[in-house]
Amino acid sequence: MDVLDLARWQFAITTVYHFIFVPLTIGLAPLVAVMQTAWVRTGDEKWLKLTKFFGKLLLINFALGVATGIVQEFQFGMAWSEYSRFVGDVFGAPLAMEALAAFFIESTFLGLWIFGWDKLPKKLHLAMIWAVAIAVNLSALFILAANSWMQHPVGATVNPETGRAEMNSIGDVLTNNTLWAAFPHTVTAAFLTAGTFVAGICAWWMVKKVRSGKAEDKAFAKSVYRTGLRFGCWVMIVAGVGIILTGDMQAKLMFEQQPMKMAAAEALCHTEEGAAFSILTIGDLNNDCEGVRRLISIPGATSFLANGDFNSTLKGVNELQSDYEAKFGYTDEAGNPISYSPNLAVTYWSFRLMIGFAAGSVALALAGLWLTRKGRISDNPWLSRIGLIAIPTPFLASSFGWIFTEIGRQPWVVAPNPTGVDGVWLLTQRGVSPIAPWLVLTSMIVFTLLYGVLAVVWYRLMHRYTVEGAPEIVEDVSPQRIGGRPAGSDEDDGPLSFAY
Repeated sequence: MDVLDLARWQFAITTVYHFIFVPLTIGLAPLVAVMQTAWVRTGDEKWLKLTKFFGKLLLINFALGVATGIVQEFQFGMAWSEYSRFVGDVFGAPLAMEALAAFFIESTFLGLWIFGWDKLPKKLHLAMIWAVAIAVNLSALFILAANSWMQHPVGATVNPETGRAEMNSIGDVLTNNTLWAAFPHTVTAAFLTAGTFVAGICAWWMVKKVRSGKAEDKAFAKSVYRTGLRFGCWVMIVAGVGIILTGDMQAKLMFEQQPMKMAAAEALCHTEEGAAFSILTIGDLNNDCEGVRRLISIPGATSFLANGDFNSTLKGVNELQSDYEAKFGYTDEAGNPISYSPNLAVTYWSFRLMIGFAAGSVALALAGLWLTRKGRISDNPWLSRIGLIAIPTPFLASSFGWIFTEIGRQPWVVAPNPTGVDGVWLLTQRGVSPIAPWLVLTSMIVFTLLYGVLAVVWYRLMHRYTVEGAPEIVEDVSPQRIGGRPAGSDEDDGPLSFAY
């Protein structure tokens, strides 16, 4: 394997691993904030118990997400220095904003939330978790601004003297229509992930408590876990509707901006009028599409997804390849035109797995709401099993969605903008660092082994505190003023202090 292949594998491994934690943090932080808001407004202890329970799981996930995300920053300079040289003036701006305007906020206020239960007044302490919830979503916005620029560059020109892309409008970068299609889709997927996580755990605990046969366990299951289950299910339903709407918007935009990606996603090898949506296609999904045959398809559906017209004509992979050859003219070492098509098999199946794994959340939402209707609690073991099976499905759907987004852009690391700025593009093979392959291979092995250890740590911590369950006894330790003790406490007031 050459440097390009190794660098791509390394970045793929670290990115997909990191992205396991991202959607849960983005979605769970606001849900924990809602739980605590419900407690502050109603005084009902069941919401405080849920806040403490899922807040602890949020902290574990957040810590591992931070640890795994830092590695990606180093790869831009180490394995992808030519890419960084080309896009650094543009790509670095939203990343800097993410660090200064988002990460610092979320980490600071998360610390205040962790240590401020008995030091901050109740409403002020609640504001801390809302600041975290807003900041993690703001962080996602800036990261997606950088990625959306790679998908659809705007607000930049190439300096012919330096050969670098230079930003001429940060406003264009932050108002990129690709960003405002990707951001709501990513956030709704994160809420689906968090809702499934909350509902799945609560479903398992509710069934376990009810099946114990003890009156106090049944009361706890009805008060706490049934509440958490239904809350998670409703979040899933709302998020699911949002995913469908934002996904449709994003697909239409992709057909316009990256037609090769969407043609590959449908294994649309040749131009078709009224192109069908493929549910199952077999054959050798190589770049010339020979032997590809659709077994199950929905007539006209792909054309409708592209532009709202069931009978519209869409170009296929082969015709788009000819167009790209004529426009760009890149050749390989032998002088032959390069392939402008991504790996069809990976693009096709990652797109379908992204959609298919969402079925786990649908099953849990329907089963959870039905079996707990009209105040009921359930001891149905199938609900417990569906809950456990459903938990990983939105994580997998999000990961395959990210794989589709990145693989489908190939062979570009910065894709051409067919409707806007001209000349701002970069082939992936030209973005890799001029270093020895063994250096990348060594770091990839080290990172993979390290991430394997972190995966074990993450799982054991999440499992430990999940099976520990929500606390059965909670106490409101909120003081009446900053740095004070709870009302009625005989202890002296203490100042709120932190050391850095």
